[in-house]
Amino acid sequence: MNYRQVHLDFHTSEHIEEIGKDFSKQNFQEMIKKGHVNSITVFAKCHHGMSYHPTKVGCMHPHLDFDLLGAQIEAAHEIGVKTPVYLSAGIDAYMVKSHPDWLRFDYVNGQIKPPDFAHPGFHQTFCFNTPYLDYLLEQIREVVENYDADGIFLDIVGVRPCCCQSCLRDIYAAGDDPSDAYAVTRQAEKVYANYTRRVRDCIDSVKPGLPVFHNSGHITRGRRDLARMNSHLELESLPTGGWGYDHFPLSAAYAQTLGMDYLGMTGKFHGAWGEFGGYKHKNALRYEVALSAAFGAKCSIGDQLHPRGKMDNATYTLIGAAYSELEEKEPWLQDAANIADIALLSIQNKVWHDASDSGVSRILLEGGYLFQVIDSEADFGGYKVIIIPDDIPVDGQLYNKLKAFVDGGGKILASGTSCLDSDKKNFVFDLGAKYVGQNAYNPDYLRPCFEIEDMECADYVMYSKGFAIETDGEVLALRVDPYFNRSIFKYCSHRHTPGNVSATSPGITRGKDGIYISWRIFDDYATSGMIILKRVVCHVLDLLLGDRKSATASLPAQGVFTLTEQKQQNRLMAHLLYASPVKRGNGVEVIEDIIPIHNTELKVNVGKRKISRVYLAPQRVDLDFSVANGILTATVPQFECHQMVVIE
Repeated sequence: MNYRQVHLDFHTSEHIEEIGKDFSKQNFQEMIKKGHVNSITVFAKCHHGMSYHPTKVGCMHPHLDFDLLGAQIEAAHEIGVKTPVYLSAGIDAYMVKSHPDWLRFDYVNGQIKPPDFAHPGFHQTFCFNTPYLDYLLEQIREVVENYDADGIFLDIVGVRPCCCQSCLRDIYAAGDDPSDAYAVTRQAEKVYANYTRRVRDCIDSVKPGLPVFHNSGHITRGRRDLARMNSHLELESLPTGGWGYDHFPLSAAYAQTLGMDYLGMTGKFHGAWGEFGGYKHKNALRYEVALSAAFGAKCSIGDQLHPRGKMDNATYTLIGAAYSELEEKEPWLQDAANIADIALLSIQNKVWHDASDSGVSRILLEGGYLFQVIDSEADFGGYKVIIIPDDIPVDGQLYNKLKAFVDGGGKILASGTSCLDSDKKNFVFDLGAKYVGQNAYNPDYLRPCFEIEDMECADYVMYSKGFAIETDGEVLALRVDPYFNRSIFKYCSHRHTPGNVSATSPGITRGKDGIYISWRIFDDYATSGMIILKRVVCHVLDLLLGDRKSATASLPAQGVFTLTEQKQQNRLMAHLLYASPVKRGNGVEVIEDIIPIHNTELKVNVGKRKISRVYLAPQRVDLDFSVANGILTATVPQFECHQMVVIE
């Protein structure tokens, strides 16, 4: 994969005429060059079911009179730009008209839901357990045989529970009950695995090894088998389209651990996909592209081609503002691996990020910690601390891996009901706590037994669920219960009852294997955002890490800090980013202003390495530095948006 990609949407109604009339090789190439683009995904078939090339299988758009796909590929290849080819797989509005019997019947909360035709839009997806799959495969084969594609991108796919007649037949044949959600999911898994295998076989029969990606929007954590049905990963994450700016770092921190090439996919749109005339500010795109680079990802920016086929100057000026900077940085990005001190052990089989994971990620980003997201299949050995947030039981193979981790000197930070056995009665590691049960009071209060940076010692309200514990370890914070829970007949003041200073018990404890926080503190931070929650977590993480941090940077809370290594070049790269999204309109996160950050102190544990040079990239401006006891210290006088510091 290349670093500077564009995903060129072209979902074009059959009711629009003069398709591609304004396309020209000159315009296409000029815009690609203006955007500093070196790979562009072009369309063979869209959601409307229209093909943009002569076809013996599907339906060429009725108002297209030349081979647009072929012309785009030829124009791009002439200037050395790659062309993966897109086919809409799950949606085909044209085929709905002739084969509604191939549509998927959704299964939601135990109920079968037929396709929805009640309002305009793409609401009907096809089931790959019907002859539709053969139809799709012939479309793929036709493209691979006739065009010099650099890859195949298949959209709107995934493990999608279905109760169409074909799937019901197979569920019954397996001796299962279609009212059983697990049986329906098992069937969906079989259908998806068969689909990906047949796609791979179809492509390999013509061009063995051609890259293929099956887009379901996100990568299911803990399902490496599903991830590896792709040749690479594309992490769809449009901050303004509902994902927000917290989403991509969490997704990328997991993708880093899978050993696969991956990219971050954002868009030039102010909003979400398919927005004609929507443009985000160039500073937003500069930041989003830099964020991909800092997390070890290549980048793809979504665009939508006008039906007349002319590439938009405003769009490629905007894209060029970001990609011109990325192009200069590529020598320090190639084959660079991210370094992490902390691992977030994520709940398995989740596609969307839950509140606990989001809370952990936000605290780690704001605290400037180096982290990755892992599943139970990951190698735990490279981390110093593993966070097990809020409600993850530990038993079986997971326990064995964590036991080896702590025996090797690693530490655990657990919260809520995490690290309990499968019966949720006892902690399986020594965290200084003995589990009693859910606390009878909510909310209750946390009173730290340590000093807090720029905050005072007080009883801080905890809105999340709390869990009563006894202790045989060190107490780091107390729980203070209120006088009573608020009810219709018994209440105090406007919201909740104050703390009863004589009703205290252990709240945070420390044992041989790590630290336990007896609240769902990460879920709480994701939903309430109270600063004290972050301060508490950062304090206990610093206790667990001690002097073992790989690096730190003195960035403000909205800053992002990562550290990467190019082993072959024998150098480290510190990435410093800063932008401050603001909420506009209906809660859309927007970046407009980029302000300079001054005098950022960087400390990197270089051990016994002999350091010859520290400099800013891509500027190649040398920085003064010192090394004492294996810790390199340097100060970046000023940067804006994104700065790399290279240590050779």
